[in-house]
Amino acid sequence: MINSRVFSLICAILVWVLGVSFYLSSFKFSILESPEQQANIAIALAIIPSACLGTYLFYKKATMKPASLALTFVIVATLLDALITVPVFVIPNGGSHASFFKDPMFYTIIVEFYFLVFYFGTHLTQNIKA
Repeated sequence: MINSRVFSLICAILVWVLGVSFYLSSFKFSILESPEQQANIAIALAIIPSACLGTYLFYKKATMKPASLALTFVIVATLLDALITVPVFVIPNGGSHASFFKDPMFYTIIVEFYFLVFYFGTHLTQNIKA
């Protein structure tokens, strides 16, 4: 039997990698005038299938309350953003930790992420019990 806590971290990291990949990929295509706004829209849209995939993979092999899984995913993503995304991708482009974490879109995406995992996890666990 797989350890649920460790597996939740692995799934959270997978979702974070997918999210950062979409975020960074959005800078390759110039559709909007503001590359930052374009990247925020890209991550806000890409987090939907990414969060659902991570949640689905988790519940295929392990169990945890959906609220706990959602909180785990959000905490892991925030920590990885602070430790990797900002120093490696944001600071070299003139940003800072303060500018990244002051951006209201960051919190919008975090709330979206939490509720996606929570609601999809609830859906999956109710189907398992039925």
